[in-house]
Amino acid sequence: MNIAELTSRLHAIRDRNDWRQFHAPKNLAMAASVEMAELVEIFQWLSEDQSRTLQADKLEHAGQEIGDVVLYLLLLCSELGLDMEQVVRAKLADSERRFA
Repeated sequence: MNIAELTSRLHAIRDRNDWRQFHAPKNLAMAASVEMAELVEIFQWLSEDQSRTLQADKLEHAGQEIGDVVLYLLLLCSELGLDMEQVVRAKLADSERRFA
C-alpha cells in the first residue's frame, strides 16, 4: 500500500468536490467513528463462527466499510500533519515491546 499515493488521490477527490471545508480533525474523527459503527453493524447478532465466515455480500460490505474507515483516517492524519506509516509503525513497535 502506497500511503502517499492513496492520500494524494483522496485529496484530489476532496479538492474536486470542495470538501476540505468539512474536513476539520473533529469531523474526520467523527466520520471514521460512524463508518466503524457501520462495520460493527454487519457483525451485530452473529455468532463468533458466523463472524469468521461471512456470506459473500456481507464480506464485500465489510470491505467497503473498512475502506471508508481507512480513508477517513488517512485524511485525519493529513490534517493533523501525522505520517500514517510512522504512527502505525510506532504503535506496532510499542505493542511488540509491551506484549512480546
